[in-house]
Amino acid sequence: MNILREWYERYISDPHVVILGVALVIVFMVILTFGQMLAPVLAAIVIAYLLDGAVEKTHQLGAPRISAVTLVFILFMSFLVFTLLWLVPRLSYQVTQLVRELPNIITLGQNSLLQLPQKYPNLFTEAQVSDLIGTIRAEITSMSQRVLSLSLPAVFGLISLVVYSILVPVLVFFFLKDKYRILTWFSSSLPKQRQLVDEVAHAVNVQVANYVRGKVWEIFIVGAVSFAIFTFMELDYALLLATMVGLSVIIPYVGAAVVTVPVAVIAWFQWGWSPQLGWLLFAYGVLQALDGYLLVPLLFSEVVDLHPVAIIIAILVFGGLWGFWGVFFAIPLATLVQAVLNAWPSKELRGTDAGAEHDASPVA
Repeated sequence: MNILREWYERYISDPHVVILGVALVIVFMVILTFGQMLAPVLAAIVIAYLLDGAVEKTHQLGAPRISAVTLVFILFMSFLVFTLLWLVPRLSYQVTQLVRELPNIITLGQNSLLQLPQKYPNLFTEAQVSDLIGTIRAEITSMSQRVLSLSLPAVFGLISLVVYSILVPVLVFFFLKDKYRILTWFSSSLPKQRQLVDEVAHAVNVQVANYVRGKVWEIFIVGAVSFAIFTFMELDYALLLATMVGLSVIIPYVGAAVVTVPVAVIAWFQWGWSPQLGWLLFAYGVLQALDGYLLVPLLFSEVVDLHPVAIIIAILVFGGLWGFWGVFFAIPLATLVQAVLNAWPSKELRGTDAGAEHDASPVA
């Protein structure tokens, strides 16, 4: 009991800590419990947060805030219409075409695998190759059936699609327009003793704003450059592969390695062991190097100081909880956890601060 009492007095007895802990518990419980029902609201908050930086910069250039909000919102809606009417149908078509081509790719790969026992008899046997081919065929067949059975209405449902298409843009506009009014109302409902909450919120906001907006720009830049390279080299399924390469930057360390496999396989199926394959892989490698050593340092001025192991654990945990959005916000959420741990005061620190203030006070 003494150990528990000492731990409580050291870490939880501060009222600021209690307020921070209660706030975090309430937020996570609301998201876990009502996340599906509040999905349009949460999506609108995320989008508004992403667009707010452009609104603030436009406002700083001299435009009234309502004009800045209107301009940014029109650009956002134009991009949304472009995505729904041009990008999504073409991606869907290329996915369907790729799935239909999978039997030919499997046959070509099977012929290459069957030659392994002849070329390397000491390493591979015919039985091992046959088992490997059977496993690959079963996995690809299962995956193809799942892909072909999916469609946009099947994923979201017609009612959900209508709700997202209408409600989310409306919420985004009002979140941008009434940002300060909403923040003022929200702050007024919080306790006055919330210095620790404000400290954590400020630290997380600096990191998240830099990371999320930088990550969105990285997705667009890497995807656009990949599309230009694949189109110039006349690679099949250029738009689909470029989209995959762009989205792969969401998952650090792992995404680039995973997306390299379909790029290399499709290029090999199209050209075989030829100079075109070598040039494509070379250009793709240069793109990945420029992304890691040039683009990322330019976009992310505030470095997220997290160990790679912590990043991978965060991706697994939050991705398992919230799917795509959990993966996308894994690093910001890990930053939140780090900011809370760094700002969480202990009894020793409070005593040290109090002693320092006492020593610095003038002697009467």
